[in-house]
Amino acid sequence: MAAFAGESSIRGSSETMRMVLLTFCTIGITFTWGVEMTYCTPYLLSLGLSKSNTSMVWIAGPLSGLIVQPVIGVLSDENTSKWGRRRPMMVLGALIVAAAMLVLGFTKELVGFFVADAEAARIPTIFLAVLSIYVVDFAINAVMSCSRSLIVDTLPIEKQQSGAAWASRMSAIGNVVGYAGGAIDLVRILGTTFGDTQFKLLTIIAVLAILGTTAVTCWAVTEKVLLPGAARKTGANQNRFQVVSQIYATILHLPPRIRAICWAQFWSWIGWFPFLFYSTTWVGETYFRYDAPESAKSGDTLGDIGRIGSQAFVLSSMITLTGSLVLPLVVRSPDEESYTHRPHPALASVLRFCEGSRPDLLTTWIGGHVLFAISMMFAPFATSYRFATVLVCLCAVPWAIAGWAPSAFLGIEVNKLASEGGSAYRQVPGADVEMTVLGEGLQDAGSSAELSGIYFGILNVYTTLPQFVGTFISMIVFALLEPGTSRELGADGDKKTSPAAATGPNAISVCLFIGAMSTVVSAVVTRKLRKLD
Repeated sequence: MAAFAGESSIRGSSETMRMVLLTFCTIGITFTWGVEMTYCTPYLLSLGLSKSNTSMVWIAGPLSGLIVQPVIGVLSDENTSKWGRRRPMMVLGALIVAAAMLVLGFTKELVGFFVADAEAARIPTIFLAVLSIYVVDFAINAVMSCSRSLIVDTLPIEKQQSGAAWASRMSAIGNVVGYAGGAIDLVRILGTTFGDTQFKLLTIIAVLAILGTTAVTCWAVTEKVLLPGAARKTGANQNRFQVVSQIYATILHLPPRIRAICWAQFWSWIGWFPFLFYSTTWVGETYFRYDAPESAKSGDTLGDIGRIGSQAFVLSSMITLTGSLVLPLVVRSPDEESYTHRPHPALASVLRFCEGSRPDLLTTWIGGHVLFAISMMFAPFATSYRFATVLVCLCAVPWAIAGWAPSAFLGIEVNKLASEGGSAYRQVPGADVEMTVLGEGLQDAGSSAELSGIYFGILNVYTTLPQFVGTFISMIVFALLEPGTSRELGADGDKKTSPAAATGPNAISVCLFIGAMSTVVSAVVTRKLRKLD
């Protein structure tokens, strides 16, 4: 068993403040993801790529998750830095994300500095933009993996659902801020000093967000330090190629409940992938195809579609935030019987009244799958901006649940596996550094920290593998239904696309429908998790 020195702790004078500081980096991660997912698809389309080729670019997401998160999980599990195991990698990842986002936002200017001819610069611009997207995806997955493991490492078993819920809340806040920023005309408000387009300004804000929020979490959290001698005893750091074999062996021998959680995640993410990467573009295209008058179109079509899509997602993200705040208070935790629940006094009477009808977390997760599937089944029939917005908003609550339930279940299971002897949860009297957990400082104490990195990395493997499936499905659908450049964003789209194309089904909506079918399978698989109790 690994040996640690020091104590894990979080600054803050109250539990709420400690939870906020522990999960604060999630705001920056989500904001940056939001900018990429909202604007990069229309940005690539505006460069002249077809939707089929654009879908191949987005293989960066699942590829980075498949490779980076498990490897970073294993390497951080064995990191003997005096600053802890997770925080150094979070800082390094955030710096790489910031640099790549700046390159992505100003790709045309950087290429234009070396290539003056606009036509000759088109291919290098596309190449640099795609490369930047890959770097952002790889680096931000490292930050995300370590931030999730940091929560599991720092909190005792009875706080795992609360930690996952707070991470979901911070994610929802990041979405609200990100989509609100995308919905307003930043160029008109901020001017053109730092960028003359909406996308450029948002990339700069994203850089500040990822660096600032990561810095806050790393400042607030103190990690235990893995002793170098203990790391050497594992033998894993003697040969880095053993990382891959260790991940593979762990996947083959997953405990039954963790395996069930992973498969539920697999099927659900075949549905979530097209929703997250294409839905803002879908809402914007729906508006321009069916609702927008000619006078509504400006010179910045990329910004217009991004703003229209963001307006719908501002409402959606506010619903997600509300769900993230309320649902954890009314949903029973899987391990609730093992500790005393102490809700806020203002809500205690309401919760006591509803005690008999409170759903458990598993039922809530299944319900989220069903609601998402029903909503996306109607996507091909959306022929107005309002109807598309309603469907997006219906998916807000399932997204709040999806960002909370899998992590909560896995955190609980990892803690059970790694700390059979129990844990200690106490506060440091008279200090603002509190929440010492899991018997830190005891060299022989069991710790969930030992395996949290690799297990969360494996969960991400089951999150990213279906994205390859989603990419393949999207590529086929786009090639069949919209083989040319985007009629809304392609440089020559209006010349190459016949008027009749507007009456056909939107290719993105078909991808959303197929994803809904997969989510039905996920609901069935998730229900089987109850039999393993």
